[in-house]
Amino acid sequence: MGRVAVVLGSNATGPRFERLRSIVTSGGAIALQRHGVGRYVLPHRIDHEANMRILLDEGCDRVLAIGSVGSLKEEIGVGSLVCPDDFIALQLGITTFDDGRAHMTPGFDEEWRGRVLTAAGAENPVALDGGVYWQTTGPRFETPAEIRLLAAHADLVGMTLASECIVAAELGLAHAAICVVDNMANGIGSDPLSVAELERDREANAVRLHDALDSLLPELVR
Repeated sequence: MGRVAVVLGSNATGPRFERLRSIVTSGGAIALQRHGVGRYVLPHRIDHEANMRILLDEGCDRVLAIGSVGSLKEEIGVGSLVCPDDFIALQLGITTFDDGRAHMTPGFDEEWRGRVLTAAGAENPVALDGGVYWQTTGPRFETPAEIRLLAAHADLVGMTLASECIVAAELGLAHAAICVVDNMANGIGSDPLSVAELERDREANAVRLHDALDSLLPELVR
């Protein structure tokens, strides 16, 4: 069996990335920042294939993807950790293939996702099993009208995980995700989306994510 990789997102940049990378590597996994280290790559410009090939070169066969998301449901509050079971990304034309192999059926790896949830158990902070992730193009946030459209069909909104999942599967990497709710999507909460408030919540959520990974990784790297 190969190694486990933890791919960190926009909620783990700067000092937060260093703290989380430390817990990931001490837990026996490989840590990768999908947005790059030293400079921030915007979501729509991430080279997911290059990132996944780095993990293959490191001997990985499983990816636990961490994504910063907005909640589309009032009952999924800021600070929630969610393991989605499906996604919507109708606009994507991403593939690593140039032949009929591109006609694949995408999705999170069911067996690997099940292992993540089993490792979480009753005591782990990963509390929510299931939900639909909608990937938008980015890099801007969505309008309230767009959020109303998305909320009728999905639970979470982000800009990266569906693309990464598709590429990982094509390259033979099992992919499952833990989404960290860093904000209520624009128009869901009582107040307009504030980038300053988003960053404040990300800092608080980094502690919870640290604790979750500290608990999960010993079970997942076996």
